[in-house]
Amino acid sequence: MSNDLNMLKDSNFDPIRLEILWRRLISIVDEADASVARTAFSSLLRDAHDYTCMFTDHRGQELVQGTFCTPGQAGAMALGVKKVIQSVPLDEYRSGDVIIVNDPWLLAGHLNDVCVLSPIFYKDRPVAFTACVFHHSDIGGRVSSDNREVFEEGLFIPRVKLYDAGVLNEDVLEMIRWNVRTPEEVTGDIRSQVAANHVCGEKIIEMMTDEGLESLEELADEIIHRTEQSMRHAIAKIPDGVYPYEGVIEGAGERDDINISLTVAVKESDILVDFTNTSTQVNWGVNVVYNFTYAYVFMAIKSVFDPELPINEGAIRPVSMTAPKGSVVNCSFPSAVAARMQVGHFMTEMVFRALSTAVPDRIISDSGGTPAQTNIFYGKRHDGKPFHTMIIRGGGLGASQAKDGHQCAIFPANGANTPVEILESDTPLMVLARELMCDTGGAGKKRGGLGRRMLIRVPDDALAPEPPVAIAVQAGRFRYPPKGIFGGKPGSRARYLKNDLPGDPSGLTLCNPGDTIDFQSAGGGGFGNPMDREVASVESDVAYGYVSIEKAREDYGVVIDPVSLAADLDATQTKRDSLKGLSMPQDISGGRE
Repeated sequence: MSNDLNMLKDSNFDPIRLEILWRRLISIVDEADASVARTAFSSLLRDAHDYTCMFTDHRGQELVQGTFCTPGQAGAMALGVKKVIQSVPLDEYRSGDVIIVNDPWLLAGHLNDVCVLSPIFYKDRPVAFTACVFHHSDIGGRVSSDNREVFEEGLFIPRVKLYDAGVLNEDVLEMIRWNVRTPEEVTGDIRSQVAANHVCGEKIIEMMTDEGLESLEELADEIIHRTEQSMRHAIAKIPDGVYPYEGVIEGAGERDDINISLTVAVKESDILVDFTNTSTQVNWGVNVVYNFTYAYVFMAIKSVFDPELPINEGAIRPVSMTAPKGSVVNCSFPSAVAARMQVGHFMTEMVFRALSTAVPDRIISDSGGTPAQTNIFYGKRHDGKPFHTMIIRGGGLGASQAKDGHQCAIFPANGANTPVEILESDTPLMVLARELMCDTGGAGKKRGGLGRRMLIRVPDDALAPEPPVAIAVQAGRFRYPPKGIFGGKPGSRARYLKNDLPGDPSGLTLCNPGDTIDFQSAGGGGFGNPMDREVASVESDVAYGYVSIEKAREDYGVVIDPVSLAADLDATQTKRDSLKGLSMPQDISGGRE
């Protein structure tokens, strides 16, 4: 085990063997992860990587998750999979069982995240469980964030057996087929999940055989204990205290804003995040279940205190959370939850804001990819064949004390931007433009990442007379831009245009042949006073087209020659002297947005 994990208690595993076993466990889950890329039907899985593989010990304690997984799914699974496993006595599981479930309140927060879970048997005993969650872009229902109840959002699958001792339950698969628009793709992806679990289970048994292990219990206890102690050691390094933050998340369209009130209480090696006084749940689809809120709270704390530490049961033990039942961050059934990322993704940056005075060098400013810009497209091709796909788009990452923000990052989610070629092959849509937008990154000593534009057109030969394409938008930052921190300026706001006119991103957009949709994601916030940015960095920004000559002068006080694109150092010094005192620090940590 790397870093602090080798030094914390006497062990029956010598450090070298423990490191080898740990790395082998990670490689096993990553091999299951790779099988998804080879076998999944949906581009959301193959290309955007919106899925998570993991396995637990026989008690349901998370032991390993895939190297590339989404924090929302992984963090929620760490809590939820344990409940699924423990809902049935261990001796009632049989080799070959496969369980399927998508209960948002039990697992990852909305119906689209479908979990497939399998026990791993070794010498006729269940020694572990393997699970994967896929985001299925098609789960039936009305695909729109303005739904009022979860019943509108698609097929609700309670905990049922997809396979019973190795025998497929065709009735379950048939029920799913008849409730989705693209049954071949959905059932193909479910089979990919089963295959990933099979790969993981097979490799775990192979490892136990090779290593002469009769069970994984002792190894699991060792890994979990060491991880917990390392996490606690990192938390204990900062002063005890209560760090508050109050923020606002915009309501889509004409809806009211959502108020988030949180405190991060640090006491020795424990952290408690409390959401008392946060807004109550709302009657549209951005409500968040407890597990999903916890996932992004944990993601922030993990990133701040020990980013290199392995994630398992031990990492989450020092981090607890309270949230009022019926609040927007701990909603009650049957709230609409399909677009839960429009609120849930903000939890990470709000925890960062709360901790900014305690650990200013470990946080980033607000990001344009928070929340991820999610677009669902469905309709019919010119031959009448239905299509249904989903793409995820990032915005500019917030800047940190050490670095400028990356362009087009999906943060804090860990998805990937869908390639243009894949969207055009999966749908009849045409992408006319995909480009970074100049002057969208927030100015600062370190600049926020740029926002991105994507222009899509519905072709003229699409099926008529009814609108052939419906677009559901799950996004944010249209009203309030990503803020800078410690004197950094905000990034640009997001925009959504239909035929060059402002569109309504709060529900469904129906498009006819020839219509265009212009998606513009937000830029990241800047970090630190722009007047402190190195002149050479501003010169480079202008040369690459990230910052215009006008904004270099206005925001950074750097005077650029329009022909040579070199800075006039004397003029720059004069300009910066004249701007001193005008660039006031804004919203260093707490305070209402």
